[in-house]
Amino acid sequence: MIESIRQAFNSAFTVEQYADFLNDLHTEFGYVIPFRVAETPVFFPETLAQRLFEASADIVKVLTQPDFKALSAGAVPPAFHVPGETDHTLFLAIDFAVCKDEAGELTPQLIELQGCPSLYYYQPWLAQKFKQHYPLIDDAFSVFPGEMTEAAYYELLKTEVLGDHEPENVIILEIEPEKQNTNIDFLCTEAKIDVKAICVSAVIPEGDKLYYFREGVKTQIKRIYNRLIFDEYAQRTDIRGPWDPTMPADIEWAGHPNWFFRISKHTMPLIDSPFVPKTWYLDQLETIPSDLENYVLKPLFSFSGAGVMFNVTREDVDAVEDRSNYILQRKVQYAPVIATPDGQAKCEVRLLYVWPEAAAEPIPVLNLVRLSKGDMIGVKYNMEKTWVGGTVGFFSK
Repeated sequence: MIESIRQAFNSAFTVEQYADFLNDLHTEFGYVIPFRVAETPVFFPETLAQRLFEASADIVKVLTQPDFKALSAGAVPPAFHVPGETDHTLFLAIDFAVCKDEAGELTPQLIELQGCPSLYYYQPWLAQKFKQHYPLIDDAFSVFPGEMTEAAYYELLKTEVLGDHEPENVIILEIEPEKQNTNIDFLCTEAKIDVKAICVSAVIPEGDKLYYFREGVKTQIKRIYNRLIFDEYAQRTDIRGPWDPTMPADIEWAGHPNWFFRISKHTMPLIDSPFVPKTWYLDQLETIPSDLENYVLKPLFSFSGAGVMFNVTREDVDAVEDRSNYILQRKVQYAPVIATPDGQAKCEVRLLYVWPEAAAEPIPVLNLVRLSKGDMIGVKYNMEKTWVGGTVGFFSK
């Protein structure tokens, strides 16, 4: 989005260069990434970067207020409540659409937020690959915000994922991890800290202790880096083993599952900020807006965007049976702000945070970007188009 850098990048770009870049991504781990990786990173202008962190500060203010747990008490479905909840989330992801304000300036608008991990190991690896293959992206650019360095980032993440345990006593918990689109992140994680991704069905309970087989050796699990999404877990009734995450166990959580629900779409009506579109709990909305075409109807809990309605009608609202599970959100207008050889692309930015146990608030550490030329934002959409997909954003240092 920095015009001079965008022009220079586009002018220097070649299809062969991109093919070499993709080949490198797909061969390092002997694994073909199943989602589309965009041809380009995004270069954040300073004013947009400032607004992104201003917007995040408004959100963090709500998450750190003393009564947040009380306000989010109804967010965790009783059937998915996991014992041993921590005082706050360890991981935080905040998704913003890049829009334009009335003055034509770039500005973020909140789309969603999540109290769970994202691609914390894949994104810096991807950023490094961009730097290796595109000489324009030198050390004047960093995927890490502020004073965060790559070394400091990996040390912080290692500390928070492992805790006081050896890597063999820590697992990534998922559903059939090798089949997940995010498997590339699990491979990057294992390469960095030797922690393996394990299917929830492969966890073995013995009393209050948990075990798994690591290279054929029965090994105790003492800490879980949780990547399991309970919405998906509820749907996958074929994936059940002797242990369920809601069962008490003598373990620590690196990212307690309850925070997936507490910090989610459920949080959006609690935030009053110019960077957050007006949002209501449907069951608390006294008057239905007359201009429903300007709103989005979203279930509070759904896997990978399922059930979201964009062209909302009064009939859609009236047809909702469980209104307590829905929000009505003012529609956000993404701006086509990324110039590409075959048209403008829209941009969504996910800011990633780590919140150590003793810290007063979460620390911004990383970002993830998705580019789109269609109505839907996400790496599983626009697969037939170019200059779209998953990527990273670089800050100027």
